[in-house]
Amino acid sequence: MADFREQRAAVKFCFLLGKSGTETLEMLKTAYKDDAMGKTQVFEWFSRFKNGEMSIDDKPRSGRPSTARTHENVEKIREIIKGDRRRTIEEIVELSGVTEALSSISKDEFRQCFEKWNKRVDKCISVRGEYFEGD
Repeated sequence: MADFREQRAAVKFCFLLGKSGTETLEMLKTAYKDDAMGKTQVFEWFSRFKNGEMSIDDKPRSGRPSTARTHENVEKIREIIKGDRRRTIEEIVELSGVTEALSSISKDEFRQCFEKWNKRVDKCISVRGEYFEGD
């Protein structure tokens, strides 16, 4: 999942300047290209700001917080994938030791995340390492 916090701040800025949702969406597309927030997200944030909610943070969600997504676990999985990009999800789960965390992720979610990561790696390679993506 992409971190859209920076873009939410941009949406809030445009809202405070009196820009429309459509104008804001076009500016985000110009600035962030394929990684820009979608139309629905932009208009949802505009609606929140119109209703007086000025925070750019997500609303709290119910349920247990993820405790397995730590920097250490992410690095373990990254190294496993770097070693052999053809590994199955089951192999990654077994080798990483984070069974519970990865088992709770659907194969489709994992596949989508991996495809996004692969796209970023390809982008970085095509520009000879001059690609940077902020937090």
